[in-house]
Amino acid sequence: MLQTLKDIFGVKDIRKKIIFTIFIILLYRLGSFITVPGVDKLEFIKQVGASSTGISGTINLISGGAFSRFSIFAMTIGPYITASIVLNLLQVVIPSLERLSKEGEEGRKTLAKYTKYLTVAFGLVEAIGLYLTYRAYLLPALTEGAGRVIGILLFVVSLMAGTALLTWLGDKITEYGIGNGISIIVFVGIISRIPAGATALFNLAKQGISGILIVAALIIVMALVIAAVIYFQQAERKIPVNYAKRVVGRKMYGGQNTHIPLKVAMAGVMPIIFAMSFMMFPGTIINICTKSNPTGFWKVVYELFTVSSSSAWYYLVGYSLIYMLLIIVFTFVYTTFMVNPTEIANNLKKNGGFIPGIRAGKTTADYISLVLKYVTTVGAVFLALVAVLPILLQGVTPVSITFGGTSVLIIVSVALEILKSLEGQMVSRHYKGFLN
Repeated sequence: MLQTLKDIFGVKDIRKKIIFTIFIILLYRLGSFITVPGVDKLEFIKQVGASSTGISGTINLISGGAFSRFSIFAMTIGPYITASIVLNLLQVVIPSLERLSKEGEEGRKTLAKYTKYLTVAFGLVEAIGLYLTYRAYLLPALTEGAGRVIGILLFVVSLMAGTALLTWLGDKITEYGIGNGISIIVFVGIISRIPAGATALFNLAKQGISGILIVAALIIVMALVIAAVIYFQQAERKIPVNYAKRVVGRKMYGGQNTHIPLKVAMAGVMPIIFAMSFMMFPGTIINICTKSNPTGFWKVVYELFTVSSSSAWYYLVGYSLIYMLLIIVFTFVYTTFMVNPTEIANNLKKNGGFIPGIRAGKTTADYISLVLKYVTTVGAVFLALVAVLPILLQGVTPVSITFGGTSVLIIVSVALEILKSLEGQMVSRHYKGFLN
């Protein structure tokens, strides 16, 4: 490991990418401490920021504590993620968007531009929702008379600018850093909360034998979850492929055996992030439409999407079922965009490859689709179960659910992605990588 780290920093290109990524991360963490202008920070922390459960706890987890301080990054990259999901779904129903996705680099640039426009729109909606929810924590001068307009503008524009800046920082990590900037932003936000989680466990252990036993049980469960996540992230279904022998001139080609690897968790951590982002959105819309005073049916829906440790058990169950369903759906959607069985089958046929016992062409594509469906189902159900289990058990233990399965999934998944990225760059330069 030490030798690998030494080799990494010995390669100039990789060293520059790592240093650039660290620099961007530092900027992100610095911005997490810049409070939105006009907010009574101390009162907000006392009344809301200290909450570690429900929707506020989830937002605070992803933002790396930015929400508890109500900084300019309080909305995190939620609007960008929501915009990405919506645009990907629209590609299925709008032919022009689907054509753009197949036009190479220029098409991707155009889609990225559309995504940013949508990000601004969703950011505006979410910022207004947060204003309606937390306007009581603005300074009196910005909530009364002529100052009210200024207060709204400061609040909304600051949050939108923070999200735009955070999205830009993520893009720069993807372009000039070690890659996958959005995931790294979320990853850094979560691990920045580890000291607070460790302090909570330490305080719990100080309560006596019962506290020590609870902490020990939590550590054991966490270790098992981490091991399971790593196992499923690395697991794959190998479809055997044979290549027919063919003679070209005086040389013989083909004849070798290989396989098509279909990973169980091909979508990685993105379905979790997508689902978390979508679970935050309905509460914001309801707040805007009802002016933070939902009643009747809308109150039930609001409670369903903003559960906390004091919520009734049926709200917890409903929240968990919706969360699981979203994770499963987004896993299949994301995998569909990543893997095209028809394209794989055509490439095999073009190069003389075939799956033993399966006819080339459409039959091969159907077979790959069937295997992919089974493999993805296993991965999706695993992700959903690990994500919702801590929510269902939050009434049993006094420890915050925000350091449950979801955070472990994101941390482990992104860490493995980073290692594989560095691994690929090291192997391409004939160095031994982390995972060898």
